[in-house]
Amino acid sequence: MTETPPAPPPPSAGEVGTGPRLFVCFEGGDGAGKSTQVRLLAAALERAGRQVLVTRQPGGTPLGAQIRELVLHGDHVSPRAEALLFAADKAHHVDELIRPALAGGRVVITDRYTDSSIAYQGAGRDLGADEIRQLQHWAVGGLFPDLTVLLDVSPDVGRSRRGEVHDRLESEADDFHAAVRQGFLDLAAREPDRYLVVDAGLPADQIHRRVLARLGPILGASA
Repeated sequence: MTETPPAPPPPSAGEVGTGPRLFVCFEGGDGAGKSTQVRLLAAALERAGRQVLVTRQPGGTPLGAQIRELVLHGDHVSPRAEALLFAADKAHHVDELIRPALAGGRVVITDRYTDSSIAYQGAGRDLGADEIRQLQHWAVGGLFPDLTVLLDVSPDVGRSRRGEVHDRLESEADDFHAAVRQGFLDLAAREPDRYLVVDAGLPADQIHRRVLARLGPILGASA
């Protein structure tokens, strides 16, 4: 598993890569197409002269990679232990990678963040969205994305896109993934100003254009 390289030194004043703080998260069920949209946005921002850190959760740090292997590909993990492991990954990830990158003037784009745990463990595992939200918010120390893009996908479409290879969460039944989907939609409805909900069935280039349009007001003159 590829390890995320250490963050480079912060750019000096006026150096390419500086600009308004931008922290973007892509969320959604398995098979929603998050990885594609992460790549498209990173390339667009780099063409605009921004330095970009692309990461994922779990697995954005060496410790996170170990946690990812344990919770997604290891033996059975009880639901509460699963929730705590994901929270530990985020706490370490934020302190070691995301906060330093943002402080250095880089854009951070992450494939999953706190909402995934709230949806998967809170709704999917039925541990309680409010309880998992409190745990996750404590783990990240109040650091939240400027924009969360929710790629909405139905369980059957997600399953067909994933093919024959499934990790522990992907292999859950459709009712689990339906609960996860609803958990994501509930989160987006709760904070509409921070979310962009897009039908994951749209062509990738259309989704990308919608993301760029939504980011325009956030980036202002530097867009």
